Amino acid sequence: MNKHNISLISANLKGCVNAMMRLRDEIRFRTLSGRLAAIVLLIVVVGCAGTPVRNPVPPELTSQVGIKGIPGARSWGDEWPKFALERFQTYTDAYFRKHFSGIYETPHNYIAISGGGANGAFGAGLLTGWTESGRRPEFSMVTGISTGALTAPFVFLGPAYDDKLKEVYTTTSTKDIMKKRKIFSALFGDSMADTTPMKALIAKYITADIMSVIAREHQRGRRLFVGTLNLDAGRSVIWNIGAIAVSDHPHKLELIHDILRASAAIPVAFPPIAISVESDGRKYEELHVDGGTGSQVFVYPAAVDWKQITKKLKVQGDPKIYVIRNAFLEPDYQGINRSVLPIASRSIDSLIRTQGIGDIYQIFALCKRDGNDFNLAYIPAEFTEKPNEGFDPVYMGKLYELGYQMGRKGYPWIKAPPGFIISEQGD
Repeated sequence: MNKHNISLISANLKGCVNAMMRLRDEIRFRTLSGRLAAIVLLIVVVGCAGTPVRNPVPPELTSQVGIKGIPGARSWGDEWPKFALERFQTYTDAYFRKHFSGIYETPHNYIAISGGGANGAFGAGLLTGWTESGRRPEFSMVTGISTGALTAPFVFLGPAYDDKLKEVYTTTSTKDIMKKRKIFSALFGDSMADTTPMKALIAKYITADIMSVIAREHQRGRRLFVGTLNLDAGRSVIWNIGAIAVSDHPHKLELIHDILRASAAIPVAFPPIAISVESDGRKYEELHVDGGTGSQVFVYPAAVDWKQITKKLKVQGDPKIYVIRNAFLEPDYQGINRSVLPIASRSIDSLIRTQGIGDIYQIFALCKRDGNDFNLAYIPAEFTEKPNEGFDPVYMGKLYELGYQMGRKGYPWIKAPPGFIISEQGD
């Protein structure tokens, strides 16, 4: 334990002691108010005892810290990282032909898989049905957010892993994802639930063998990206899972597990995930949460000159971008009771829906700017089943089957965001 951690502990204990001393001076245990004050004192003690001590990144080092030994492990979601920019500006054709052999001088297909919790069953079904149709391409790049992050590794590895994808989204229930915490633990902890079950679920499916195959595909030039939100910085982060998989990092599999769990860590409901970073030999700790807090779906940052990338890789034809939004996009009317919880719940649902639509519009705009072919899929309003729990396997099974049948029959991908009218000239 270093001096910085000791000082953090000292300051934390000092604050708790001062709070207790102030309350002690006001307590009279023989009165009702005194007994209530005693309860407050207990709450303060429990709260102080439960406050975790951490060593956050100093503000001035936010853009300097990283994962030791993996300089390309991650980047901000709103910029073109310097290391990648220099590569595409200075490396030769021979370099690109060698290190991107699987996607060099070939057509490109990219797929972005959104968040949506249990609704991820829709995307899983659509993809496996797409395989059955015989039309599913190999994806040069796969990105995932939240539940999409859990889907993305299987999609990246291809149709051979469709059975795993189906298994995850048709047999998983709430107890496999989370455990509710007791009231005091929830009030004075960092979340309402414990996601230890999710940690075990991720470890069950994302094994060392899976990581090795991801590493092999990364060496062919294909890319697998997962999004989280750095809670300290309030910025989206894009993690290069393949770069981590090919690295010599001693705990790379655990790091990948942490990233996937962080990407699905719904703030308040699920605990944030602590990820260790370094700068000049000093270790710090970042907190990461659900990537959907920053964006519901992404392909690449708007700051990236994608035309430059496709030119360097000599991409054949216009890249095709497929976006799977694991959600309903049409508004649905509900009569809301005038009380706090229904108002809060409905407001959050509306925010997520409109944020997702905004993200889709951004991707559409990037396609127009960069010459990519836009394709969208989302849950149709005709699906009216309701889940009986957060992750209801019956509900998920029906949603999976809907997506599967749509994909198997040859899904007619939507060519524009909802509400956007394309003229006859295609402008």
